[in-house]
Amino acid sequence: MSKSEAVIESELKGKTLLVYMHLLKVNKSTIGVREVQKALNLSSPSVAAYHLNKLLELGLVENERGDYKLVREVKIGVLRQFVTLRGLILPRFLFYAVLLTTMLATFILQYPASFTRFYLTTVVMGAIPTIILWYETVKVWREKPF
Repeated sequence: MSKSEAVIESELKGKTLLVYMHLLKVNKSTIGVREVQKALNLSSPSVAAYHLNKLLELGLVENERGDYKLVREVKIGVLRQFVTLRGLILPRFLFYAVLLTTMLATFILQYPASFTRFYLTTVVMGAIPTIILWYETVKVWREKPF
């Protein structure tokens, strides 16, 4: 982790982190202070402006005629466990869990239950990682800061 990322990680918490997460989720090129204030139910536009200016000082956003634009995406803390895909913020493990679930379901549907050693071993060796990945996906989703 570079020094600038360490500074960003120490500064990016609380409401500032919520504002940053909102900017990641929104699919707009720019967003205004009032939009942030209303979306996050902040007490006043000045609170939203304070946190947006904090993000500006950290080099994460730019100010374009009163509107703010996200220019840099950083992965810090729990955000490392998430992937942003067209405004959706999803747990990284979700893709692996879906892949293994699909593979296991395909195997079970392709081959009828023939309780042989091969069949049972394959189902168990597919089910255990699938259960672990879904558990981790749900756990990370519950820890999300947004």
